[in-house]
Amino acid sequence: MSDSSFVPRGAASHPVTYDGPPRDFHFLLLPKLTLLAFSAALEPLRIANQVTGKELYRWFVMTEDGAPVRCSCGVLLTPDSGLRDVPRGTHAFICAGIEPGARESAAVNAWIGRQKAHGAQIGGICTGAFALARAGLLTGRRFTLHWENQPAFTERFLDLAPSGRLFENDDGLLTCGGGSAATDMMLELIETDHGADLATIVADMCIHLRSATRDAPQRSVQSQGLSSRNPHLIAAIELMGRTLESPLDVASIAEHVGLSRRQLERLFRQHTDLSPAQVYMDLRVSRAHALLNETAMSVAEIAAATGFASSSQLAQRFRQRYGSSPGAYRKSWVSPGQ
Repeated sequence: MSDSSFVPRGAASHPVTYDGPPRDFHFLLLPKLTLLAFSAALEPLRIANQVTGKELYRWFVMTEDGAPVRCSCGVLLTPDSGLRDVPRGTHAFICAGIEPGARESAAVNAWIGRQKAHGAQIGGICTGAFALARAGLLTGRRFTLHWENQPAFTERFLDLAPSGRLFENDDGLLTCGGGSAATDMMLELIETDHGADLATIVADMCIHLRSATRDAPQRSVQSQGLSSRNPHLIAAIELMGRTLESPLDVASIAEHVGLSRRQLERLFRQHTDLSPAQVYMDLRVSRAHALLNETAMSVAEIAAATGFASSSQLAQRFRQRYGSSPGAYRKSWVSPGQ
């Protein structure tokens, strides 16, 4: 944002009485970051300035080496600078996206640790929590990241457990699940700084239906793809999701949720057109797919982590779902030399 104004012109307006210094935000963009999540965090700051006509916020963008960085969608973003220390008390967000565990940087790790030691408020957007975890900032803290990448994260960092919420604020450690969750996170900051009325008009300008609470889940894992919110069905799918490594039999699941096996099977058929066993298998194979994409785990390790007795058993189910074996699938997208 160098060499340009932080207060653009616009038609909508909302007066605020604040005349203090602006709050600064620094965004470190990592390769293959998610453009939606980054812009969803940045635009509320721009709109807050625009509708008030005041420089309430400033923002600065950096990459590790100062060179442009390509987003997951292929768009190239040009930063203001390379890595540089930020002033005490300012926010510094790590913006990441797909393949967050594929590339580690000693320079980025050191930079994160240095900013934290010097009093900056560090946060993560989308999968930025991977970098925060590598830098040792998440132990004993409440945090989150995008739901798609949580299985790989928990396999990589066994002692860390992300929440499924839209965003978290643990005593200044701000993290969000990416996408529009970044907007909700920034709206809460704007409300804290300048009141609910300004946050409301910024949300309206974004045409964003603001979540009522940060405790709202990133997605309803229990009812994804389902047309029903039946509590027995939700409880059964939740239990399946927690036991992918050591799958239960259908009778045990039915007993856990207070139904007979026949009642449970009828419920699944009614709302999903699938049997409980089919839904369970789909969850396990989907988890294997995520781990192939997001980790360096061997196929045998992934098979064990998703409850298959052998690699060949996983391969059979994986081929049915994705049209190739796990090994062939991984080779199809791993570039030469990696």
